[in-house]
Amino acid sequence: MSQTLSEQLPALRARMQHEGSTLLALGPGKHMQYLAGFYPHPDERPCLLLVSATDTAMLCPALSASEVEAKSDVNLHCWADEDGPEHALKEALAAVGESECSHVALDETMRADFALLLLGALPNAKHSFSSETVGWMRMRKSDDEFQRLKMNALIDDGALRCAAANARAGMTETELRDIVGNYFAEQGAKTEFAIIAAGPNGAHPHHSPGDYVIQPGDAIVTDIGCRKDGVPSDMTRMIAIGEPPEGYEEIHAIVERAVQAALAAAKPGVLAMEVDKAARQVITDAGYGEFFTHRTGHGLGLDIHEPPYITATSQVRLDVGMVFSIEPGIYLPGRFGIRLEDIVIMREGGAEILSELPRDLIIAG
Repeated sequence: MSQTLSEQLPALRARMQHEGSTLLALGPGKHMQYLAGFYPHPDERPCLLLVSATDTAMLCPALSASEVEAKSDVNLHCWADEDGPEHALKEALAAVGESECSHVALDETMRADFALLLLGALPNAKHSFSSETVGWMRMRKSDDEFQRLKMNALIDDGALRCAAANARAGMTETELRDIVGNYFAEQGAKTEFAIIAAGPNGAHPHHSPGDYVIQPGDAIVTDIGCRKDGVPSDMTRMIAIGEPPEGYEEIHAIVERAVQAALAAAKPGVLAMEVDKAARQVITDAGYGEFFTHRTGHGLGLDIHEPPYITATSQVRLDVGMVFSIEPGIYLPGRFGIRLEDIVIMREGGAEILSELPRDLIIAG
């Protein structure tokens, strides 16, 4: 068994017992990576890591067996294309002592056909999702995870400074995006995403950079993220080409106050919905509530979007070690948009921002 999986099992099994699940089933993906340090090539062939209170096993397509054996000594139950997975799955369930499983926690990100295959083999089992077991663990970051997230946040800072130093009227959004991507590559990181939304395109929160030619006076939503050492970054700052458009300063100040209100509300034990409410109330009171069209934040870890989600309905109670974004925005159709985003980690005393770049408007060009 891999050292990573061995280290994670005691905490995982304690959480499974707390949630009443006797079996955990994970498909190839980030949950499996978190527990085992890797996952086999994901395709349509059923592949499941099974964890019970006493044992582990993996249902594994034969063509992935050598890869798994090189990375882990977990007990494999392989199946060939000509045979199908049903018999091997029955053996794997018996190996972990769960042929008559009473409650299985399913990886909510696995393929639906994998889940139905497993549930078909366990007709009497209750089922829930692994968000309350592996997902619960993933929300609470270790110091190693924090250090890697911090490193990526500082790379983001540098990329934003580089974008601002090179932004000018006459270039396209894609040209500015490529400047960000080249900076990431120079730092040994891969581009996770780069939203460059200039002028009226800024009113579209998830605008894809295109051939729009940046104009003097354009405000540019610059939402960028990279990935290095297995984790991503995510940050949004605003760049203006010369003098920003009319009314910009007022809206920027409102969004900044919303960020500050959310930061002040983010304390251990507070419901995530209260953080969203704090940011949203500022924008609503200023008369722009209808133009804040998305949640206040999302978790960040192995995935760029993962729990906890900072929404108006989230009952998640914030805990020390949780990492998430605070990113209110106001989007005025046909004019411009403003989003200010920071990733924070929850500490005993409140939210600690990972970025070291101020949220002030950056004048370029």
